[in-house]
Amino acid sequence: MFGTQMTSSNKGRGTPMPFKTLRVWLFAIAALGTSGYGISIMFEILSSNGMTLLEYALLVLFSITFTWIVTAFCSGTIGFVLQLFRIDPLTLKRIKPIEFNNEAINAQKTAVVMPIYNEDTHRVIAGFEVSLQSLKETGQLDNFDFYLLSDTQDPQIVKNELSAWHALCERLGDTAKHVFYRRREDNKHRKVGNLTDFCERWGSNYDHMIVLDADSVMTGKCMLELTTSMLNNPQAGLIQTIPIPVRQDTFFGRFLQFASVLYSPMLATGSAFWQTDKANYWGHNAIIRVEAFITCCGLPTLKGNAPFGGEILSHDFVEASLLHSAGWDVLLLSDIEGSYEEVPSNILDYAVRDRRWVQGNIQHLGLLSSSKLKLMSKLHFLLGATAYISSLIWLSMLALSTIDAVTRALNSDVYFNRVYQLFPTWQIAKTDLIDSLLYLTIVILLMPKLMGVIVTLIHRNKRFGGSIKLILGSIIETVFAIIVAPLMMVFHAYFVLCVFLGKKVKWDAQPREGRMVPWKEAFGYTLFSTIVAIAWGSTAYYFTPVFFWWLSPILLGLVLGAPIIRYTSSIKLGVQLRKLGIFICPSEVDNDSTLEALKVHLKEISVPEEGNYPQTIPALPQEHMVSMPIQSFKKPRRLKMKALKAKAIKSLISAL
Repeated sequence: MFGTQMTSSNKGRGTPMPFKTLRVWLFAIAALGTSGYGISIMFEILSSNGMTLLEYALLVLFSITFTWIVTAFCSGTIGFVLQLFRIDPLTLKRIKPIEFNNEAINAQKTAVVMPIYNEDTHRVIAGFEVSLQSLKETGQLDNFDFYLLSDTQDPQIVKNELSAWHALCERLGDTAKHVFYRRREDNKHRKVGNLTDFCERWGSNYDHMIVLDADSVMTGKCMLELTTSMLNNPQAGLIQTIPIPVRQDTFFGRFLQFASVLYSPMLATGSAFWQTDKANYWGHNAIIRVEAFITCCGLPTLKGNAPFGGEILSHDFVEASLLHSAGWDVLLLSDIEGSYEEVPSNILDYAVRDRRWVQGNIQHLGLLSSSKLKLMSKLHFLLGATAYISSLIWLSMLALSTIDAVTRALNSDVYFNRVYQLFPTWQIAKTDLIDSLLYLTIVILLMPKLMGVIVTLIHRNKRFGGSIKLILGSIIETVFAIIVAPLMMVFHAYFVLCVFLGKKVKWDAQPREGRMVPWKEAFGYTLFSTIVAIAWGSTAYYFTPVFFWWLSPILLGLVLGAPIIRYTSSIKLGVQLRKLGIFICPSEVDNDSTLEALKVHLKEISVPEEGNYPQTIPALPQEHMVSMPIQSFKKPRRLKMKALKAKAIKSLISAL
């Protein structure tokens, strides 16, 4: 039985969120208005000498990409204002600390689950244990159980997990009664199947579950704040925090870590403002109401072949959409701290991770026609897919712009381009409009970064090592983001093409520890794009030097692809910048006790050698089986009135 027996029909009132509809309209008007203004300028520029099919194509591509960056700009601007004045994006009142209600917490039961698959056992056990110990220090561990849900298939890693688990239980002593290890022999349906197995066997024992990733670390205070927020919002099916990257040593890893902690809270605050109770789910570091998840989130296998058919890959977006459809709220709480994760330490590993997300997000486009899903869910799907497809669009737009520029250069001296033309056709160049559009685009791209720095300088500059180090770090971050953007654009464009061509992707464990990328590997991934960039730049420079200089920042990033990948994976460079105070983050300045415990654990406690502990399977709690019904993305068809009448008449005749 579920702990609270809460159903969607008897949900109570939670966090007040005034003007929900008005917020969406304000955001939509701001985003569409700004996008329309930029698109109209582009139309004026292209139509000044009449438009060709190529230029119509350019206009369409520009419209998509420009609208995409404007949505992020509008969310960032809203988040900036709210964070500047310390206003909660949901209640629109001053931000207040979350107050714990021990009596309410004692009346519930929460499972903390960590699904893993062929992961580094040393790191997994360390994160699992320090999160448990952090919660124990709060005095509330009796209301929580921790589950390590293994889908590991590698025989050696299986042995490592069992040895490390027995050693963990030995260290925990009496506390070990709160921890459980379960391994599936058959990892059917990947992570979705892993969580489904837990929910169907033990989920009914718990009111909530906090889902961690293999690289997650969460403080006890954060877990209690999530649990309290769920108790305060009985209509909430899921509450998401912002996972902040930590423990990075390479230049690229520290760049990602710094950028995330600097800008993500502001962007998330803006998103929470207009999404209100229809936020998204990122797959981990969130708390979920178990009953809602079991009832609503059984995922089907989609009909057809890839990219739109088969098993649902990016399950998190879809699970959030199913909760929305069933009337549950999904909230994003951007001010809860203590939720951590790790990110790939170099560009190649980062790109490989994105390759999996590209396929999952594009698959969501096949669900846009579903009559069951709400409009906000479809918007999440569309924005998620556009985040990657926009790279292919940008690349296509640059290629078409080059063709257009070369064509214009070749025809620049042709003034009589039709038979029997009496007067010459003079080419019109609207330089002022071109400059205006360029400046507008730069503002939209860079202003969120500036706003993020401003609000951080005002409220938390000491947590970034002081104002000077914060500003210097943000400048380096911005310059490097511009340099690396063309390389990521090419990677993402290639991934999108692979998805549409039906190439499958492997969903293996991702590397998280720092490593120096070898030259051979760096050139192997970038040589083709480097050669194309050199040929591209040479052609542009020969025919239209002005356009070449406009294109040069993009070409530079592609030509230097291999050195960029190689040297930004340097641990030595990252550590040196840290010593200088560049890319310093709050978790490092605050000396977070949970992260410090993780550092000590990784250094002092290792995976036991084989044979030191038995390979016996640990005992599991008693199962209370429930079934997760498989959901459909179509609303049940209502019988027409005539059919109802016919059925009623037939029943009446039968009764008589």
